[in-house]
Amino acid sequence: MEIDSTGRKAVVTGSTAGIGRAIAEGLARAGASVVINGRREDRVAATLRELHALFPKGEFVGVVADLATPEGAAELFARVPDADILVNNVGTGRPKPFFDIADKEWIDLFELNVMSGVRASRHYASGMAKRGWGRVVFISSESALAIPKDMIDYAMTKTAQLAIARGLAEEVGGTGVTVNSVLPGPTNSEIMSGWMKAAAEAQGITQEEAKQQFLKTLRPTTLLNRFTTTEEVANLVVYVCSEQASGTTGTSLRVDGGVVRTIA
Repeated sequence: MEIDSTGRKAVVTGSTAGIGRAIAEGLARAGASVVINGRREDRVAATLRELHALFPKGEFVGVVADLATPEGAAELFARVPDADILVNNVGTGRPKPFFDIADKEWIDLFELNVMSGVRASRHYASGMAKRGWGRVVFISSESALAIPKDMIDYAMTKTAQLAIARGLAEEVGGTGVTVNSVLPGPTNSEIMSGWMKAAAEAQGITQEEAKQQFLKTLRPTTLLNRFTTTEEVANLVVYVCSEQASGTTGTSLRVDGGVVRTIA
């Protein structure tokens, strides 16, 4: 199967590092023009330079905007009024005991992880439906299904994404627009690598040992027995954004290394 997204414009939020960066590269490799987004101008500029070096004939636009705010979303929409593909990737999380999470932390995380995707989908998916083709993907997490007790706030936002994606798929059903969620498991992303580095330094072990310890204690059901790569996650996303995935909508697709022990 050869995926060709030539002529499609893709917006990938939070795409200067980690899974978002890998998705941007994967879509560019498939021929799409890609909009890079991040909160820091230096990181957006660096990502654009890297992608231009990899794909000299590629088309890229960089938008510096904080999508956790309505103002940031408005900046993105002003710079990029329409798109054929939207990947709602921007988000974050951190381990913290439930009883220590303040109200503002819940709200701030919801604004970034959930409302960014709500605003972007509301803006771009309506245009996709009018044109008769489009792809919307929410980057959720296996934590949406297997709630980790040390990241309940994060899991809540990821479960919310599943509900939004399914509901939006119902809304645009029959228009040629598909809406899906992709659920990564433990991945060698920038955020996770930072956590593993800190854990390794605190315990005087290697990062690989820290990863194995994480898997054994917190994700013992893994079937891969390793973290997935950002490219492995991106591969599934690039497919879901393709013409070949026209029959897949309203569903959640896992690339979690088998962590979630369900068959549905």
